[in-house]
Amino acid sequence: MTEELITNLGKISALRVISRTSVMRYKKTEKPLPQIARELGVDGIVEGSVLRVGDRVRITAQLIQAEEERHLWAESYERDLRDILALQSEVARAIASEIKVKLTPQEQTRLASARPVSPEAHEAYLKGRYFWNKRTEEGTKKGIEFFGQALEKDPAYALAYTGLADCYYLLADYRFVPWKEAYPRAKGAATKALELDETLAEAHTSLAVIKGEYEWDWLGAEREFKRAIELNPNYATAHHWYSDYLGVMGRHEEAIAEIKRAQQLDPLSPIINAVAGLRFHWARRYDQAVEQLRKTLEMDPNFAVAHWLLGQTYEQTGEYQSAIAEHQKARMASGDSTYAVVALGHAYAAAGKRREALKILGELKELSKHTYVSPYSTGVIYIALGEKDQALEWLEKAYQERAAGMSILKVDPMLDPLRSDPRFQDLLRRMNFPP
Repeated sequence: MTEELITNLGKISALRVISRTSVMRYKKTEKPLPQIARELGVDGIVEGSVLRVGDRVRITAQLIQAEEERHLWAESYERDLRDILALQSEVARAIASEIKVKLTPQEQTRLASARPVSPEAHEAYLKGRYFWNKRTEEGTKKGIEFFGQALEKDPAYALAYTGLADCYYLLADYRFVPWKEAYPRAKGAATKALELDETLAEAHTSLAVIKGEYEWDWLGAEREFKRAIELNPNYATAHHWYSDYLGVMGRHEEAIAEIKRAQQLDPLSPIINAVAGLRFHWARRYDQAVEQLRKTLEMDPNFAVAHWLLGQTYEQTGEYQSAIAEHQKARMASGDSTYAVVALGHAYAAAGKRREALKILGELKELSKHTYVSPYSTGVIYIALGEKDQALEWLEKAYQERAAGMSILKVDPMLDPLRSDPRFQDLLRRMNFPP
């Protein structure tokens, strides 16, 4: 119910509503409300309690002005369990009215159109999002299981289809499976979600990343991102992934502004904070990247993605020992994920440890017999080894199979040694990046 109320309040463009990832950390906290409000950067807090008896539910919700702990509004509702999600829209409208926020006609329509959803389906959906957010191969596959369970309970549940689309996208983006395997499932699930509900910001966001990362339909991707943000300006993932898109385009200032917006909406999300570091990395602002990634690791010392990105940043500043140490931590924390193994190989090569880098290439060759290894990943190790012809051969293979990684060709510092080569320039042209 927390998730649903956040989603409904998030549809109101005049409000800034904190995402569930950050909010749930305060679920059983003893911290006083003014302190929570300061940590999240908000003025008001919605508190609530739920009592369930059989198929009936009583909800009490109250809106509190946090700094002075002043109650602005409170109401109790009793409903049948199946109507619980529709009730959340009613609560959102009541809160908007109380704080004198003017709803646009479109926002009024969206808040009035909630359909009943099976509570078991909704619970399975939330579990799916929890595992998806871990950004690991195992977590993402668990996410697929839970979204599948949600759809068994409620085959018309559009949000669960977006969850599936996002899981298949992550499996490809983190190079756990080839894009050609994930694409039909990701695209099919996102399209199905939009058939069920064209006003779903999550579904437009899912479609946007698929259009960009696999179809290389850059203008179509941006259109979908803008539509998603118009429908729900408080959906942190839309701002996060739109910042990825802007970064890929080389529009770094816009990309940094967009990830900062995602941070405001979900300040305690490890992935959003790690990606904020990547935004600085691609803009070649390495000191800021290091500072941001260290902050992320203070939040979650075992977050593999942050170790991986910090390792890449140390490479660019010539701190090779630190880079190798971070990649080793990423490898351990991610359970030997190929992206972490590749990064370690690249760091060894960049540090002049040729023997260790070649050993990693041997590992990748063995790995490729029973799991997916992106040709892009192999290519970047050859770049660091100074073997440009080999690197370009692997990048050409990556282009032919539309492998993950190709979208960052324009901006990834690891590719800088190839930029003056006419063969690389030709590859960039074929990627159809907008001018």
